[in-house]
Formats: sequence, C-alpha cells, structure tokens
Amino acid sequence: MKSEKKEKKKKLPFARTVANNAFALSAIGRASPIYLAVYLGSSFVYGILDFLSEGYLLRRIVNGLNQGEDLASIVRFVAILGLVSLLCYVPLSWFWNVISPIQVRRVGAYVEKILFRRASEVELACYENPAFYDKYVKAMDEAYNRILKVMYTLDDLIARVIALLANSMLLFVIDPWLILFGLFPLLLGFFRRLENVAGHDQETAQKPINRRADYVKRTFYLGEYAKEMRIGGMYRNMLRDLRESYRDYRAVIRKYGRKKAIYGYVQRIGLEVITVLGATLYSVWSALCIGAEAGGMSVGDCIVVLGSIGTISYCLNNLVQNFAEFGEHALFLEDVRYFLDYSPKVVGGDTPVPVRVDKLEVRNLRFRYEGSETDTLKDISFTWHRGERIALVGSNGSGKTTLVKLLLRLYDPSEGELLLDGIPAKEYSLSAYRDSFSTVFQDFKMFSMSVKDNVLLRPAREGDEALVEAALRESGAADRIERMPSGVHTILTREFDDKGENLSVGEQQKLSLARVFADRTPFVLLDEPSSALDPIAEYTMFENMMRATEGRGVIFISHRLSSAVLADRVILMADGTIAETGTHEELLRRGGLYAEMFHRQAENYLGEEVRNHE
Repeated sequence: MKSEKKEKKKKLPFARTVANNAFALSAIGRASPIYLAVYLGSSFVYGILDFLSEGYLLRRIVNGLNQGEDLASIVRFVAILGLVSLLCYVPLSWFWNVISPIQVRRVGAYVEKILFRRASEVELACYENPAFYDKYVKAMDEAYNRILKVMYTLDDLIARVIALLANSMLLFVIDPWLILFGLFPLLLGFFRRLENVAGHDQETAQKPINRRADYVKRTFYLGEYAKEMRIGGMYRNMLRDLRESYRDYRAVIRKYGRKKAIYGYVQRIGLEVITVLGATLYSVWSALCIGAEAGGMSVGDCIVVLGSIGTISYCLNNLVQNFAEFGEHALFLEDVRYFLDYSPKVVGGDTPVPVRVDKLEVRNLRFRYEGSETDTLKDISFTWHRGERIALVGSNGSGKTTLVKLLLRLYDPSEGELLLDGIPAKEYSLSAYRDSFSTVFQDFKMFSMSVKDNVLLRPAREGDEALVEAALRESGAADRIERMPSGVHTILTREFDDKGENLSVGEQQKLSLARVFADRTPFVLLDEPSSALDPIAEYTMFENMMRATEGRGVIFISHRLSSAVLADRVILMADGTIAETGTHEELLRRGGLYAEMFHRQAENYLGEEVRNHE
C-alpha cells in the first residue's frame, strides 16, 4: 500500500511526459510505420467528413431552401459529399476490420520482442531485487496495451481538435458571441481533473484488493493447490479472505464514488444547463425574436447552433481528459523505459571461446548477495580440468548452488575471477561462455512443448531425433517416453493439448538429465539432479552419467555422499568456504567432517549393521 501511495503522488516533468509518449509512438512507428500514419491520418478524414456531413450540410440545406436556392444545386452538393464519403469510408472500413487487427498484433509482437530480449540480458540478481522486479512486472503487464493507448489517445485528440476548430469557425461566422458559450467548458476542466484524480486514486486503492481476490480464486482452480485445499478447512480461510476483499472493495467505492459523483454532477450541470441550454435560448431568441432580416440568426443557423454548441462543449471538456491520459500513459511507460534502458551488470567481451577448452580456474572467489551483511562465498579457489568429475557436497546453505551460478556467470563475484584456459571469463562472449556448459538445476522446469523440444532446449535440426532418443536412454527416461502415444513428439502437460502427458517429479528429473546427454559441451553442472530419486536409482543414474560424460568435466551436487565415490575429487563446502578437498578415500582416511557426514548417512540407511560393523 505504501509503495502504491507513493506511485499515486508521483508526477513526471512535462518534458519527460512528452518523451515517454513520443517513445510509445516511435515504437509503433518502428513496428509498422504505415499503420501509424494511416491510423492517425484517418482521424483527419473522419473529422472533416463528420463536420461536412452534419453541421455544415444541415446549414447548407436549410439556408439554401429558405433563400430560394435551386434545388438541383443543393442535391448536387449532397451527392458530391455522399460520393466523397463513400470513396473514403470503404477503404477505411477495410483498414479497421482487416488490416488494423493484424497490425495491432504486429505492434504487440514487436513490443514483446524488445522486452523479452532485455529480460534475457538482465542479470539474475535483478529478479531478486524487489524494486527492479516490480518495475519489470509492470513493464511486462502494461507495455503493449499502454503503447497502443497512446496512439488511441492521440487519435481522439486529433478528432476533437478538428471538430472543435471546424465548429468554432462555423459558430464564429454565425455569431461571434456564441464562442463564449463554447469556452465555458474550459472552466469545467478543473472538475474533470478532480474526477480523474479520484478515479486514479480509486484504481490504485483497488489494486491490492483485486490481487488478493485473484489469489483466492487461483487457489480454488489451480491444480498445485488442489490437495491442500481439500485437507482440513483451508478453503474456509480462503472464503473468509474473499469476503474481506469484497468488504474492502465496497469501502473504496464508497470513499471515491461520492467524490466522482459530485465532480461529475457539477460538470453535467455546467454543460447541460449553462452551455447547451444557454446557447439554445440565445439562438432561439436571435432567430425568432430578432430574425435574419434584422441581423439575427436564420432558422438554418439556429438549427446548426443547437448541434454545434454541444459538440464544442464536449470537445473542450474532453481535451482535459486527453491530456490527463497522456500523463497517465507517461507514468506507466516510465517503468517500461526504466526496464529497457537498464544496463546489465553481467556482460561479456568479444573474445570467442576456443573450440577445445581444457580447464576452468576459480581464483580467490568471494560473493555477497545484495542487501546481505555477510559473504555467501569466501576465498574459493580450485581448478576444474576437462574430463574431471568433481562432487560438490556440504550441508544446506553452505554455498554450493551459489557457486554453480557464479561458474555460469549468472552472477559476477564480489572479488576474485574465473579463468577459462587462462583467460578471464569476462573477456569471452557471454553467450558463448555459457554455451560451454550443460546444466541441470535442482528447480528445473518443464515447458508445455514436445519432449524433443524439452530435451534440446533449442530449435531442432536434422538428425536431432536420434540424438534425443539416445539422450533419453542414457538418462533412464526412454521407457516412459516410448509409452507415450507420439513418443518424443508428445506434448508435455495438458495446458494447451488435451492429449498431453503429465510426468511425475522423478520422471521430469530424468528428462531434464537427458538435456546433458543431448548437448556435447566440455563442462557439465548438475545441481542435485537426483533429489527425487531413491538412493539406488540415484546411484545407477550417476553411474550412467559418468559413463556417458566420458571426456567431459562434471561437477555434481548431491546430498547423498554415496554418489561421491564416483567422483575423481570431492569438494566439501561449509559456511561458504572449501572445508576439505580430496578423493573419497582420502577424505575418509582423514577422518574429518566429510568422513563424519558419510558415516552418519550410512548409519541412517543401514542402521544396526553399520554400528555392529564398527
């Protein structure tokens, strides 16, 4: 709530407001310049045609008939205007109904592309920064619609300015005093602004209430909550929260609805009574009491005034709304521009990665998360050679996963450096450097795409199907995939395909491991890839992994130390440092922390047998 109140009070300088709206128009122009030009150009055409076919045409006909003009001349004017309107409206109708929807989607695709590209470039730490992530979410939620709304508001502004100028000139020609009635709505703009502020405040106050209500709704229909919602009385708590959100919503409506009603009432009285009714009485008096012969209005002019004065009043009053909308658009686009203008801190150089990479050196690495008062990693140093298998072990919170993220340059260290074949990692192209690793994280994700796409994690190439099938066999997932109706072409999850397949956590884990076998990189990073497997299945999986990754460097994290016997070297981490390092046998003989942890785990699995043996 506090952050939203600050946002509500936030005002942008005029120059920044103009710049943000110009940014939106330039984005549409880059995506589809012809669409922008035709869309805004149509406003001029519609505005002029509407004026000619309404107020001006009516005056032309009535005054012409009263003044004895030839009927054929009047009909000829009407026919020409009708033909021009027909020639304009037919292509414009085609544009609005056929061309415009396609171009709107094209603009959306362009906006999404530049946002997604920037999202792929920002460092992982940005997702852990609440302020940045809030701007990121707002940018993603608002960018597409808000950029189009700038064009829609400009379109409205153009149409209203044309209608205002054309009708004002006509009224001035008829009777200059009528302009006073038309200008009165400008004074009502103050109340329109107050109404807009109240509406904005109401929308801001409703946001957290709506989020709360939406969350409750999600817990009732999303599968991930289904089991817990059916155990005990949790659903009653959710219904309670839903009732409270509706109660809060009613309170917000009462608070701001009264203000909006009062401001709206003042505007309506001003427009309907003072402007429209006042101009009507003046025009009728001038036409009937004075008469055209004595310098008053003609009947035709009086009829035109009755229509035009309302148009002028409406346009003037809504110009304030247009400018308020530009200010609102600029505020939302500020978050979009902040996100797009952000300069990533984790960047690469221009040096290409060698075809063959032999070692990765970790030198004096220290790392501290933003906002933390202590280092997560302290003075980490080791060399990882191609073909070497390293087991990275330690208790939760010892820094293992953080180290893996640093090796991938998802973060950069606070101190120290990484060297790939003796060259600092920062000098290599960032994407090429990361392409040197095959990685499976503990919190891996499955995509609602085919099995093949989920294994490759890239566009397929010729011959990839055999590669995928071989990788699935190596990971132990082949039997499950072969039972699927379309094999590797089967879509995972049923989010978009009723015939899709849902995998268990263990099956998903095996499928994620297939990604390593399908990608022949020099280094492999496995962050607890077997956490959902039982100890025997895990050991079998690691045996297959060691065999299939022959000649590749492998670092794997595992809480079950029995798997560490397969490694060439064990690195034990504790409190963000390397506490012990050596082979499995060396560390057991040393009798330190690793040996203590290993025997404790063995005792948990084998119980009395281990104790009696000891």
